[in-house]
Amino acid sequence: MIRPFTSTLPSRPIAALLLLAALPPAPAAAQAPSLDALAIRLASMTAVSGFERAMTDSLLILLPGAERDRAGNVVLTLGNGEPRSLVACPIDEPGFVVGGIRPDGYLTLRRAGPSPGPLADQQLEGQRVTLFGRRGPVQGVVGVRSTHLTRGRSVGEAPFTFDDAYVDVGADSAGQVAALGLEVLAPVARTKAPQRYGAGLLAAPVAGRRAACAALLTAARNARPSRGSVTIAFVVEQSFTRRGLLTIARTRGPFTAAVLLEATAVEPATSPPSPDPDNLHDYEVWGLKVRYGGTVVETVSLGEAAALERRLEERIGGGE
Repeated sequence: MIRPFTSTLPSRPIAALLLLAALPPAPAAAQAPSLDALAIRLASMTAVSGFERAMTDSLLILLPGAERDRAGNVVLTLGNGEPRSLVACPIDEPGFVVGGIRPDGYLTLRRAGPSPGPLADQQLEGQRVTLFGRRGPVQGVVGVRSTHLTRGRSVGEAPFTFDDAYVDVGADSAGQVAALGLEVLAPVARTKAPQRYGAGLLAAPVAGRRAACAALLTAARNARPSRGSVTIAFVVEQSFTRRGLLTIARTRGPFTAAVLLEATAVEPATSPPSPDPDNLHDYEVWGLKVRYGGTVVETVSLGEAAALERRLEERIGGGE
């Protein structure tokens, strides 16, 4: 005979203890990602000048309480009252947009923002790229000249430029390109694959800016001003028109002090104050040193990014 289910249970207090012991342990409170993890995460993202929306969406999640302003910047104000200061980090990067869609399915490019260097386009030839369309990212590759078809012909020695680029996304017609969600002005960038190597080094396109923004993001979560207020801003289109920074200055300023974070090829140091007529007055540029700047293997030291984070915490807290 099968016993009634209730007859096999111990008394209620003991049963409760047994049930609790059988449950999996409660998950620990979610920890904020480390600076290194944030730097790698941001370096994996693409934010071509004028097309930073996807990155700002992520920053709004990573920085609770922040908001997107009319220019597209991500802004958070810590504290209140006077004095008012600003710490800003640009998030945009050089890149391209789809300039045209050919009947045979190949895409041509146009530059978005200024060129990072005279030979930067050569880093694009024959490489994988990511195109960001209405239906999400699409992988493609930039074609190269056929050595077989051009053999014996006179081929110019001029360096490759984006005008020579034809992007193959696996489509045979303009209709197939449209089916992928791609259209003219869709942003295009080298496919990102950040690499850690050596003693705490990170290599990726615009790794310096990404590490600097990661340092600011971490500092903004850990520090609070002892008096007055500090505006934290991740600004758009800095490499193009400075629209993001100027919007912050005009809508949130004037500021008694301001810091702009940037990547630099020289030793990190505070630059002399730069005059600006748009409610910034004199602002400082804090540099984070990079190697191979403007290349796809731009390299930054995560240890130096951590030092920048500590310095930013001091500035936000009113100690510098």
